[in-house]
Amino acid sequence: MEKLNTGLTEKDRFGSVELLHHLLADEFVLYTKTRKYHWNVTGMQFKSLHELFEEHYRDIEEKIDEVAERVRSLGFMAIGTLKQFSQLTRLEEHEEDNGEASAMLENLVRDHEMIISHLRADLETAQQKCNDAGTSDFLTGIMEDHEKMAWMLRAYLG
Repeated sequence: MEKLNTGLTEKDRFGSVELLHHLLADEFVLYTKTRKYHWNVTGMQFKSLHELFEEHYRDIEEKIDEVAERVRSLGFMAIGTLKQFSQLTRLEEHEEDNGEASAMLENLVRDHEMIISHLRADLETAQQKCNDAGTSDFLTGIMEDHEKMAWMLRAYLG
C-alpha cells in the first residue's frame, strides 16, 4: 500500500479496492469462460458466435487490465492469482461443456447480469460509503459495457 494525498482516506481507498478485487475476480472468471466457449461452440451459428465470443473476451481482457490499474491508482497491489480469483469471484464456473450454443449464451447472459447487479450496488457503495466518486464513475462505465455485451448475447437467444 502506498501513501497518497488525493483526498481519500486509506480506509476509503481500501473499501474501494475491496470492491474492485471482487470485480477483478469476476472479470477474470468471465474472461476464461468466454474464451472457453469461443474454442468449443458448435452448431449452425458457429462462425458468428465464435467471432462474437472472441470480441467479448478481448473486451473483457481490457477490462481486467483497467480494473487492476484502478486498484494500483488507489495505492494498493492488485490480486492476480487463480486462487485469489476463485476465492473472490461471485460467478459460477461450468465445467460441463457439450458445445451447445444456447447453454453457453444463457450462462454468459446470467454472468453479465450478475456482474451488472453487483456493479450497481458497488458504484453506490464506492460513492456513498467510500467517498470515491472516481471509482464510482469507473464502475459505471464498466457496467454500461456489460449491459451492451448482455444485450448482444440475449439477441441470439431471441
